[in-house]
Amino acid sequence: MNSLKIIVDYGIIGVLLLMSFVAIWLSIERLFFYRSIDIKKYKDKNELEVDLTNNLSLIATIASNAPYIGLLGTVLGIMLTFYTMGQSGIVHTKEIMIGLALALKATAMGLVVAIPASIFYNLLVRKVEVIIAKWESLHEN
Repeated sequence: MNSLKIIVDYGIIGVLLLMSFVAIWLSIERLFFYRSIDIKKYKDKNELEVDLTNNLSLIATIASNAPYIGLLGTVLGIMLTFYTMGQSGIVHTKEIMIGLALALKATAMGLVVAIPASIFYNLLVRKVEVIIAKWESLHEN
């Protein structure tokens, strides 16, 4: 069961950290792109939308799936706790608390990744809407 603890501690948390890095990286990249875009160069609205929404679905996917990965770590941590309790036959408070803390750490990490990614996604979608509205008003004439 020690391997399960390592999987939860390093595997789940590592995947969540990677997801967090990717979401932040893509959000920053999109913000720089939105600042530098010249909407006058776009003759077609669909082409503009494709360029603006590039990688937004990945940010949304990270935001929506990070809590599930955290939940997986929670379930594995609780399984580890029950297994440890069942194997020893004696309830040791220290072992129970370590297992539960591990489970809660995975849950918290999943939320720490999901909440900012969701905020970034919503802010970026709003920026896309504003840029498209500016393009439409520019091409109404």
